[in-house]
Amino acid sequence: MTGAGPGYNTAVIRQFPFIIALAGLGSAAATVRSTPPAASEARALVDTKRQEIYIDLAPVDLPARTHHHMIAQPPVAILRLPVSGAIYGFRVIMIDSAGHQITSALIHHFNLIDPDHRELFLPISRRMAAAGHETGAMTIPWFFFGFPINQGERVLASAMLENLTDTSYVQARIRLVLEYTPAGRPWPLYKAEPFQMDVAFPVGDKSFDLPPGRFSKSYEGSPAVPGTIVGIGGHVHAYADSLEFVDATTGSVIYRTRPITNAAGDIEGVPVARLYRWNRLGTHIEPAHRYRVTVYYTNPTGESIPDGGMGVVGGLFVPDRGVTWPATNPADTLYQQDYRHAARLIPESEHGMDMHMTTDHHMHSMPDHGAAHPSAP
Repeated sequence: MTGAGPGYNTAVIRQFPFIIALAGLGSAAATVRSTPPAASEARALVDTKRQEIYIDLAPVDLPARTHHHMIAQPPVAILRLPVSGAIYGFRVIMIDSAGHQITSALIHHFNLIDPDHRELFLPISRRMAAAGHETGAMTIPWFFFGFPINQGERVLASAMLENLTDTSYVQARIRLVLEYTPAGRPWPLYKAEPFQMDVAFPVGDKSFDLPPGRFSKSYEGSPAVPGTIVGIGGHVHAYADSLEFVDATTGSVIYRTRPITNAAGDIEGVPVARLYRWNRLGTHIEPAHRYRVTVYYTNPTGESIPDGGMGVVGGLFVPDRGVTWPATNPADTLYQQDYRHAARLIPESEHGMDMHMTTDHHMHSMPDHGAAHPSAP
């Protein structure tokens, strides 16, 4: 069920934590610090013994048996990362008011954004991680690759939840768990940065109406800095035929694949490709070239499907030696539009979201200083 471009084998693996598709925690160790509580009750915690960072959004009530499109939204939060190091894995879980893990079926999606550094192909905020309930745990080889982070750096966290189960949950939280290697270690060998390229770029909602019959949608751009893509995957919706990422300047295919389907034909995921080999780091890309992502669909229903399409590739990118990842320019118009969209600062009528069971358009920022915290619930 997979196709591949030349020069690599496509494998269905969980080894790239920053690719879009993203067991119980037990008791946390005593060596945990957090930012102080705020009105939003969002928090960033670190367990130095487990070497895990916890990004928790504010708790929300989730009544049982809410129908589709009745979405609960914890307030968007800006948090300060509590530790320096290199991230090599993540998972998204739900916890109840006592800190016990509960069903992941409540998770619609979780997004983590870096508002102070730009995306590789656009001057908008960098996407660090995205996951839904089906994503599971995602890791990369920690000895070779890691996404560098610094204590005090800002992240913007947002999520949507829905409860289709027969059980109600009171004050439940969504938690992003980031696995990291502490700063000062001789590994990882390569600092790998996350990137995305979406057919619905540059800004706004990434789903689009899917017309009947055969249809394709593309976006094309150039990277801000030169470097090497070491792993790539993606995300599509129902009726997708294939997804590809190509060097539009040369015509060479970097990544081409078909979605993974079950016996009923439902899409279960998109294959992930490791582009690195024992004799090469991956596929080099450069600002002088144009690169294009394209998704192909066949909609057999005979009718247009509202928000039925999506096509995004994402993965890990190692900048060339000596290259510094570029910061964002807050004065840039695209940056401003994207930031307002990510922070839910634009009216629903402007971005076409459904009615929500719980909607909070406020964004909460946590103080910069830290405080002792005895444990991560």
